[in-house]
Amino acid sequence: MSREVEDHRLHNQSTNTPFEEIVERHLSRRQILQGGLGLAAFSMMGGFGLGASGLALAEEKTPLSLAFEAIQGSRTDAVVVPAGYRAQVLIPWGTPLSAEAAAWHSDLAMTPAQQAASVGMHHDGMHAFALDADSESRRFLLALNNEYIDQDALWAPQGGPTDPDGVRPADEVRTEINAHGVTIVEIERQPNGSWSHVADSRYNRRFTTATPMTLSGPVAGSDYVVTAYSKDGTETRGTNNNCANGYTPWGTYLTCEENWPEVFVNTGERHADDARLGMPTDRGRYGWESAAGEDEQSGEFSRFDVTPRGEKASDDYRNEARTFGYVVEIDPYTQAKAIKRTALGRFRHEGCWPGPVREGEPLVFYTGHDSRNEYIYKFVSAATWDPADAPSPGNEAERLAIGNKYLDEGTLYAARFDEDGSGEWLPLTPDARTPDGESLADALGLEAGDLAGVIIHTCDAADCMGATPMDRPEWSSVDPVSGEVYFTLTNNSKRTAEGSEATYTNEGSAIDETGVGYATAPTNAPNPRADNGNGHIIRWREQGDGRFHWEIFVFGSDAQGNANRSGLTASNQFASPDGLWYDERGDGRGILWFQTDNSDNAVAEYTNDQLLAVVPASLKAGNGGAVIDDGNQDQLKRFAVGPNDCEVTGIFATPDRTALFINIQHPGNWPADGDALIQDATVTTSGAVRPRASTVVIWKEDGGPVGV
Repeated sequence: MSREVEDHRLHNQSTNTPFEEIVERHLSRRQILQGGLGLAAFSMMGGFGLGASGLALAEEKTPLSLAFEAIQGSRTDAVVVPAGYRAQVLIPWGTPLSAEAAAWHSDLAMTPAQQAASVGMHHDGMHAFALDADSESRRFLLALNNEYIDQDALWAPQGGPTDPDGVRPADEVRTEINAHGVTIVEIERQPNGSWSHVADSRYNRRFTTATPMTLSGPVAGSDYVVTAYSKDGTETRGTNNNCANGYTPWGTYLTCEENWPEVFVNTGERHADDARLGMPTDRGRYGWESAAGEDEQSGEFSRFDVTPRGEKASDDYRNEARTFGYVVEIDPYTQAKAIKRTALGRFRHEGCWPGPVREGEPLVFYTGHDSRNEYIYKFVSAATWDPADAPSPGNEAERLAIGNKYLDEGTLYAARFDEDGSGEWLPLTPDARTPDGESLADALGLEAGDLAGVIIHTCDAADCMGATPMDRPEWSSVDPVSGEVYFTLTNNSKRTAEGSEATYTNEGSAIDETGVGYATAPTNAPNPRADNGNGHIIRWREQGDGRFHWEIFVFGSDAQGNANRSGLTASNQFASPDGLWYDERGDGRGILWFQTDNSDNAVAEYTNDQLLAVVPASLKAGNGGAVIDDGNQDQLKRFAVGPNDCEVTGIFATPDRTALFINIQHPGNWPADGDALIQDATVTTSGAVRPRASTVVIWKEDGGPVGV
C-alpha cells in the first residue's frame, strides 16, 4: 500500500486478541523454554530452525552467498545500486503503448484517450509472462499494477486538478479513471543489455476503472451485486487501487483491489459492510461522483455515489461498491474480459500469492488485508491440481476457463495465531461454528447457506470466528521447496503495551452506526510491539491439518533503536517492510528480497526506501526473539535505495536471474530527464522535473546473476 492513500482509521470493531499481544506472550514462552526445558522441548513443539519445522531441509545444503557489498543509505533524487551494477528507467508513467498516444514530453497534457493508450500512474505489483521458452529471459509480457494517481503531477501543465464549486470536469475524471488499473506491455532486451518496451505490440493493453469486467464465484448473480449497470449481478466496470499482485500456475495474472472504498461515497443509509471497510460519507477521494450529470454515459460517474436513490437496487448504484474488493484474474495474452474472483474474499486485498503447486493436491493462495488490526487469509481450491492445466500451446485459449475450475469453488480461511507458536486456519463458511457456538451465518444475520453473504462480509466473518488482528498484513511469498510462507507486517501505531487494556472509540471512525472500533489494540505474540512503527516479517510452515507453526523472521528497526530486537546495523537497518519475493535459485536454495515503504522515523532520516536481500538458508535458529539476530547479520544486506519521497515496490527477475525488476512509486523529483523514457536511473536530478513512477531494471555489468 502506498502511504499516500493509506486509510489511517481503524475499522475492526472486534475484540479478538491482536497479534502483538500473542507475540509478546510467545516470546516470553520461548525464553522460558530455552532457559528451563531446553531447546529440545521447543523443537518438539515445532519451533522453526529446529528439526522438523523447516530449516533443517535448507541447512543440509550449502547456502548461497550474497556477493555484493551492502550499500550505504541515500537521501538523493536517484536510484543507488552496488558497485558493478547498472540501473535503467523503463516504462515510466505516460509511456505510449500504441500509435493512438502522442510521444511523451514533460509538458504533455493528458486527456482520456492519451492516458488510456499510455502506461498508468504509480507502478506497484508486477509479474512477467513468457512469450516463448527460447527467449523468456529476453522478451516477455509485463503485467503491472497502477495503484493510484498524483493529481499534481497528472495535471502539472494546467497547474493542478479543476474543482469549480466542488464539481469535477468530466474529461478530467475520465483521465484520472484511465490512469488507474493495470498495464500489459511487451518488454525486450536490446543487444547492448539495456531494455525497452515494444510500442506497437499487439499485447499492449490497459485495464482501467472503467473497463467492463465479469463477476464470478459465490457473489456473482446474487442480489448483493445487482446494479443499474448489471441488473443480473454478473458484470461490473473497472478495477481500482490495485496494489500487490499474484499469478496462477496456469499462466494468468492476479491483481488485487486495496484502497478502493475511498473512491466511493455514501451520504445516506449505508450497508454495514460499507462502514466496516471505511467508505466515506461526505466525498470520494477524488470527487469523481461530482461529475455526474448530462455529460456522463451510462452512469459512469454516478456509480461512485452509492447512496440509495431508487425503489430497488437495479434502479441505482447502492451495490456498486460491492463489486469491488476482490482478486481480479487477467489473461495477459488475449483480449478476454478480466474476471473478479469473489471466492477469495472481499476486503482491502494487498496481494494474492500461490503456495506450492503439487499434483493431486488443492491449490492454495495467501492474501492479507492491509489495514491496522486486520487479518491474514488463505483460499484452498476445491479442485486438485492437474499438471495438464499448466501453460502449454494446447490450452492457450482456455486460461480463464481453467481459472473457473480452481478459483470459483473452494474454502476461504482466516488465520488465528496462538502464543505457543502454533496457529489455526478458521473456515469462513456459513455453517462454521464461532467461538460462541453459533453458525457463522447466524452470527452475521444471514440466511443458512448464504456463502455470498459471508464473502460480502468477509471482515465481519473473520471477526466472528476469532481471527488474530495483525499489524497491517502486506506482501507474502512462499518458498516453493520447503513451503515456508513469509509475510510482511509493515507497521501499526495503534497498539497498547503489554499488560494494558485495549481502548475503543467512535471518534474519527467510519463505523459509528455499527459499533466501536479499536483506538488501540493490545500487543500479542506475533505483534509484540506497542506503537510498532518499524514493522516485522513473520513466517510459518503448514502442518497439513488446518494448523501451522509460526515465528518472527526479522524485526525492523534503526541500528541505534532501543527496540532493535534483530540487532540490525547501518548496513541493513530498515522499517516498514512491504514488497516481498522469494527468489528460488534451485536446489532448495534462494534469496528473500524485501522492500520498504517507510516514513517519519529514524530509518527514514538515514535513508530513502530500499531493497534488501537475505539468504534464509544461511540462518540458524534465533535467540528467542526472531530468526535474524545480532549474531547472523552477514547475509542480510541493503541492495538498492530509491530516490527521495518514493516507495520501492514490485519485484521479479528474469528466469536466468541476470536482470532484476523493481518499481519506484511516487518519487518526488525523478527521473532526472523529464522528457526521456529510457535513461540511467542512477543519475541525480538537477532542478525540478515532473515526477513519474517507473519500473527500474537492474543488472550486473559482467552479465552474471544478480545478487550472487
